[in-house]
Amino acid sequence: MSAQKMISEPTAGDGTVPAAEPAVERRLDGKVAVLTMRHRPHNLLDPALSGYIIDAMAWAGTSGARAVLLRSGLRNFSAGADLDQMLAAADEGEGVLDWPLLETLRALEDLPLPIVAAVHGMCLGGGLELALACDLTVAGESAKIGCVEASVGLHPLMGAIQRIAQRAGVARAKEMAMLGRRYDARTLERWGIFNRVVADESLEAASLALARELAGGPTIANAATKKLANVAVNEGVRAADEAMAELHRPILTSADFRTGASSIKVNGPGMARFEGR
Repeated sequence: MSAQKMISEPTAGDGTVPAAEPAVERRLDGKVAVLTMRHRPHNLLDPALSGYIIDAMAWAGTSGARAVLLRSGLRNFSAGADLDQMLAAADEGEGVLDWPLLETLRALEDLPLPIVAAVHGMCLGGGLELALACDLTVAGESAKIGCVEASVGLHPLMGAIQRIAQRAGVARAKEMAMLGRRYDARTLERWGIFNRVVADESLEAASLALARELAGGPTIANAATKKLANVAVNEGVRAADEAMAELHRPILTSADFRTGASSIKVNGPGMARFEGR
């Protein structure tokens, strides 16, 4: 039985069952779309949570937000996949896992907004792969992170091998996938897999501050940066070079470019107030 099935429904004092909390809560903090996963008990990845994340990213893209913060409202960021559901799906599909894994990755990577992941507690297996699909990752110093799939006879199924290889090299990707160990956040920061590590009590403030800073930046230019980086790692530097001219076009015609050019003359660097258009 999965851990999820062992959790009984809470009841109010009058014996009624309260309304279920959303598996991915959505709210706007200014121009930051804050997406908080609460897929109890440990944000275990399954088709349902993947669908909620895909929908939440689509909402963020139409909400007027200019950056996204993906976080957890539970004890862990995500403890991996729901193995009971995975076994059942593999048995039914002759070993082919018909889950929206690629669709989840594309929802994060194709969103033309910078996404910050705030990681605490356990960030294992598919949870790590969610964080790796974000643009910047901030972790609390006590977080435990790893590609632990080898411990159950698997390997990472949602892109961790290739994304770790891009960031930290093939040797580190093989080490993490084959040994299935858990690592501390400082190690992942040192290897260039995570962007920064902060004290646990500072994670919420630090990750939100970073998302707000991104939301205050030139949104069109940030979208082009995200796209160009993805072209470079997926198709190579030459392909990125060839994509530059078309990606530059909306930046050069943006109001933010004119705002920035004017501001630096009048106020000096770093004082522009961009509107994201």
